[in-house]
Amino acid sequence: MRSVEWHEGRVRLIDQRLLPAEFRLLELESVAGVAQAIRDMAVRGAPAIGATAAFGLALAAQHSPAQDSQALLRDLAAAADLLRAARPTAVNLAWALERVMGRVQRESDPQRMRAVALAEAQRIADQDVQVNRRLGQVGAALVPDGATILHHCNTGALATVDYGTALGVVRAAHEQGRRVHVLVDETRPCLQGARLTAWELQQAGIPFTLIADNAAGHFLRTGQVDLVLVGADRVAANGDVANKIGTYKLAVVARENGVPFYPCVPTSTIDLTTPTGDDIPIEERPAEEVTDLMFKGQPIAPPGVPVANPAFDITPHRYITGIITELGIARPPFEQSLAHLVDQARRYADDH
Repeated sequence: MRSVEWHEGRVRLIDQRLLPAEFRLLELESVAGVAQAIRDMAVRGAPAIGATAAFGLALAAQHSPAQDSQALLRDLAAAADLLRAARPTAVNLAWALERVMGRVQRESDPQRMRAVALAEAQRIADQDVQVNRRLGQVGAALVPDGATILHHCNTGALATVDYGTALGVVRAAHEQGRRVHVLVDETRPCLQGARLTAWELQQAGIPFTLIADNAAGHFLRTGQVDLVLVGADRVAANGDVANKIGTYKLAVVARENGVPFYPCVPTSTIDLTTPTGDDIPIEERPAEEVTDLMFKGQPIAPPGVPVANPAFDITPHRYITGIITELGIARPPFEQSLAHLVDQARRYADDH
């Protein structure tokens, strides 16, 4: 099933906090509940967050008591602010909210506005699946038969509405009959690689090996990795990439050892209004995500220790071989290639 969908007047999503031990669906009936689910990482991954936020705005439209268009727009603007604040780094969240708001603002009848909000949210979700499948096909062309791929965090169907970005590339290569093997970073502190990516690869029957985050450099230095595939939560205009913490060091070590490094993103994750990675806000997550980890039944850290827990880091564009999108691969100079792809995406959207 899809990671997030509209179901009988509610936003229904897979609660990713419980995987792989338990598969449970959350059914959310309020905008506050949707924002909380995004904040608490019940749903995560930039494309999935964007679709969830869009459905959250549609939910706000359905529940608003407003009888005129201006009052409804005020309610939707307040809901959008609440959703936007849930996670600041992933640009797809703001992109999806702006897309729904832009569509609603063209209407003047409140009932029509409510219908349009839901229709646009559904369109965002449906298009995400299509985009990811195209992205997978583009990226699969870079994957040789017998390749070992190093992957960080989770970028599969759980991180998107369905299919995946970087794992979508792996999936497409596997479906085309190529033999691939994935080295799965555990991805501390929330272990999205160990919990989610390993689970998805098991479900798909794709060979993989789970490794400790600190082991990645060993596999890169000893020639056991053919390429590194990661996702991204925002791509700046110059090609700098914000992604799950730990991505930057992978890119540096990959470059040191001559291993290609590719972020895999839909064009909606490219933010040409953000000049460089230094302009991307980095979310600081709760200390408990680090201190509550257990080792042999005991917390790993002493009580009261100070904690820094940035959720993302910035990979400068000089370490990036190319950025795989649904419309092609951006290569240096990224200022030109990314702008070209975003323009292509706009024209494609106008035609479809």
